[in-house]
Amino acid sequence: MFAYIIRRLLYSIPVLLATSFLIFTFVSITGDPLAKIRARPLISAAELASISHEKKLDKPVVVRYWYWLRGAVQADFGRTLFANRPITPDLKRVLGHTLQLLVTVEILAVLVAVGIGVLSAVRQYSVFDYSMTTLSFLGFAMPVFWLALILQVIFTNAFLKWHVRIFYTAQLSSVDPGHGFHFLLDRIQHLALPVLTLVVLTIAAYSRYMRASMLEVINSDYVRTARAKGVHEWRVITHHVVRNALIPLVTVIALNVGGLLGGAIVTESVFSLDGMGSYFRYKLDQLDLYPVMAWLMITAVIIILANLLADIVYGYLDPRIRYT
Repeated sequence: MFAYIIRRLLYSIPVLLATSFLIFTFVSITGDPLAKIRARPLISAAELASISHEKKLDKPVVVRYWYWLRGAVQADFGRTLFANRPITPDLKRVLGHTLQLLVTVEILAVLVAVGIGVLSAVRQYSVFDYSMTTLSFLGFAMPVFWLALILQVIFTNAFLKWHVRIFYTAQLSSVDPGHGFHFLLDRIQHLALPVLTLVVLTIAAYSRYMRASMLEVINSDYVRTARAKGVHEWRVITHHVVRNALIPLVTVIALNVGGLLGGAIVTESVFSLDGMGSYFRYKLDQLDLYPVMAWLMITAVIIILANLLADIVYGYLDPRIRYT
């Protein structure tokens, strides 16, 4: 296993290099990063040239890419174009906030979706199965921004009507969140609605995959053999069916990491969260290239690590998988 992990990490290096070059090249040619500065009536050609030289915008793309890559390897993504702030400290802050959101979403979604998928498959065509199927289709049909706005309206109206604060509809924390348990409670109240928004949509997808995978495995020959040997039904389900049915779901979860990061852009914008999604949208609106490149690069690293983790989980779920 250790050799396999090392080999996969080594394979990831050329993938990351190719990805980084494509990210840098395509982002660099999307527009003029100095367009807003050029629009200033009092800016002179000499000042523009000085800024362009300082940010190495007067050099070819390949040369600029080398400077950027050298800094990225050292976790130094340079400085913003306009405010001239270091990018890395801001990235660390917003990445921590986004991971709080996404890790919570994944844990809750997997636990609930696996339970729904298992019960729907075991009780196929029951009232529960039809009900969950209907709710899943509704979950698929709801856009992220629409669900986020509806939740905001519901809990805002609840607060205005009854003056009871259940969940906050914006920001990550109060002005004075306190310490210890009070800080944790305040953060939960702020993250509850963004988490609920993404969890509903994620459960809708995961539960359908889990149900389909369960139905495929539950009719397998080795499952019928276990039943013929007199193994208790729930032991057959938990030890033989669920474990193998989880393998396709693990693949879906790994592939969905990029989708969750994309959904975080919308969710964090609606709820005004100081996370990776809001940071990306704000910097993209400003056409501040280097923070956008850093965001895309971190996203690529997260997706590669998620797929590596999925491959490791395969071996745990199915001992027949060998890492050679």
